[in-house]
Amino acid sequence: MIMGLNNPNYYNNRELSWLAFNERVLQEAFDERNPLLERLKFLAIFSSNLDEFFMVRVAGLKDQVKAGFNKPENKAGLTPKQQLKRISEKVHELVKSQYRLYNDVLLPMLEAEDIQFVSMDQLTDEQREFLHSYFTEQIFPVLTPMAVDAYRPFPMLANKSLNLAIVLDDDEEDEDERRKLALVQVPSVLNRFIRLPSDQEEFVYILLEDVITAHIDILFKGYDVVSVTPFRITRNADLTIHEEGARDLLKEIEKELKKRKWGAAVRLEMRKDGFDPFILHYLLDELEIHRKDVYEIDGPLDLTFLFHFYKELSSYKEHLVYETLIPQPPKDLDSDEDIFEKAAEQDLLFHHPYESFEPVIDFISDAADDPHVLAIKQTLYRVSGDSPIIEALKRAAENGKQVTVLVELKARFDEENNVQWAKELEKSGCHVIYGITHLKTHSKITLIVRQKHGKIERFVHLGTGNYNDATAKLYTDLGFITSNREIGEDATNFFNYLSGYMEKPEFHHLSVAPFDLRRDFIRLIDEEIRFHREYGNGRIIAKMNALTDKELIMKLYEASQAGVTIDLIVRGICCLRPQIPGVSDNIRVRSIVGRFLEHSRIYYFYHNGAEKVFLSSADMMTRNMEKRVEILWPIFAEHLKKRVIKILAILLTDNVKAREQDEQGDYHYVERAEGAPEIDSQLCLFQMAYRVSEDEE
Repeated sequence: MIMGLNNPNYYNNRELSWLAFNERVLQEAFDERNPLLERLKFLAIFSSNLDEFFMVRVAGLKDQVKAGFNKPENKAGLTPKQQLKRISEKVHELVKSQYRLYNDVLLPMLEAEDIQFVSMDQLTDEQREFLHSYFTEQIFPVLTPMAVDAYRPFPMLANKSLNLAIVLDDDEEDEDERRKLALVQVPSVLNRFIRLPSDQEEFVYILLEDVITAHIDILFKGYDVVSVTPFRITRNADLTIHEEGARDLLKEIEKELKKRKWGAAVRLEMRKDGFDPFILHYLLDELEIHRKDVYEIDGPLDLTFLFHFYKELSSYKEHLVYETLIPQPPKDLDSDEDIFEKAAEQDLLFHHPYESFEPVIDFISDAADDPHVLAIKQTLYRVSGDSPIIEALKRAAENGKQVTVLVELKARFDEENNVQWAKELEKSGCHVIYGITHLKTHSKITLIVRQKHGKIERFVHLGTGNYNDATAKLYTDLGFITSNREIGEDATNFFNYLSGYMEKPEFHHLSVAPFDLRRDFIRLIDEEIRFHREYGNGRIIAKMNALTDKELIMKLYEASQAGVTIDLIVRGICCLRPQIPGVSDNIRVRSIVGRFLEHSRIYYFYHNGAEKVFLSSADMMTRNMEKRVEILWPIFAEHLKKRVIKILAILLTDNVKAREQDEQGDYHYVERAEGAPEIDSQLCLFQMAYRVSEDEE
């Protein structure tokens, strides 16, 4: 290993790099090429991302500061306090930019489309009457005013709940006792926006909190309302699972889930208009947070309500959303072909969402009903709310097949769903396991064992993404089905290792974390360095969601210094800095943020023409190398290799949604040469899928 690669200036801080990714999400809201409602949706995604960032990453840093931990992190060399300071500065800047866009650009554009949000003083008499009735009948019965005094202490307000702090004046009390404080939670069970009657075909809305504020005196008769201040608290929501000694992990997870709503406050958001300084100081003291953790918002709090707003309006205003793109039948499987017969002949590759996820569902559903199938084994990390795959597994067990399902209970923010799925699967007769202590099982693998004509057949599905039919329409992922005998043996050993007591098996073709994956990546990079020194044609392309592992980054730096050409397509966090003279001159880093969430993991090594292509459930992150059960697998069939390489080539020519990172760690849109056509890689890949479908017709 070449020395001198520990310089903190060669690395991006993980948290700041994540914020740079979320800034790219915000850029999509600014992008005029996106339809109006899609731009609003990107604002909602930005806000939702930020919520999770505060609940987990910022909360973790604050815990470190409280514990007196002041050691710099091992890449960019920032202490927890330094990171929190930089995060606060950057988030304040981003949130101001977000609301300037919302107020100054998107709201006027909505008005031009006869869609508007109004305040109480803009209402007609008819609308006021409507709202008064609506409040009385629909809202008032749900509200609970909470007084705060010596006998009724400040309540524990739920994470991410929207609240109103009301200062009241009681003129019958002495001067010192006149001011009273009360709280009202804006009910999350009610729609956040209310459509008002209007004369023409207009869409006129008012926010729920504005309606409650306008009628607040009804809740506090006999008192004068001095001020109403909307605010929102974000809390630490990371689970602390004590796996060691936990006799029943399911119960341990359920117990911790109940605590999630009540973690320590890490962020306070307050609306600027109607802002009461008394409330600010009171909340700072009560929540024990710093002034820099307060975000004064110039507009409605919590723009995630725009998800629902998008959904409501998209059916009325189709020209304001993306044109519908329908996932096509897969290139490798005709609609009338039996998936098992085809997989027995050749390996199959699926590229979602460009190609339909239905064959993956059919793979499991057909197995559930196939009399030749003896056993189904599957890992589940995140599934949809109404999962056809869960239903198929339950049906398979009811049909007498051996069904083993590893449900990952620790899949962050899906723990509650997965606990429920685990219980349902067990009731249906499935054998449910929860993986290995202290590791998350993040791999996506299904093994189906059939007996036909007295012979055992094994079919394996491996995926870069989850068994989730909902996200398969929004995330780009690759799926792979094979009947390769050795991969079938690997899959059998993999599941036996997870479910029983045995030493880690030796695999023919699978590389499995936390045992072998980092070692195998390093070996592949070392081989590419050796080939380059001998033939001068070293080439690596790696596509992933995030790159944080220092050991792998240093190895990539070493490859760059040896002259290997490296292209990295990293959607989110990237702690590697490209284009540093003498360190990473031969590395380019690009991020594609567009209509679909880039989620597939692809690793390519030229190997002097004997090209090696791998797909994986794992990013090059330390947690994936050390704390998760992950799988990397090879693509052997030459025609499938060519398909994957072509996908990478298209992603590397994107000049619409791609941004490149410079040597300072900053991202800029890829410059398009004068006269060059616009290439939006995601639309190109959809057009390719359509052409294949038309050719087959």
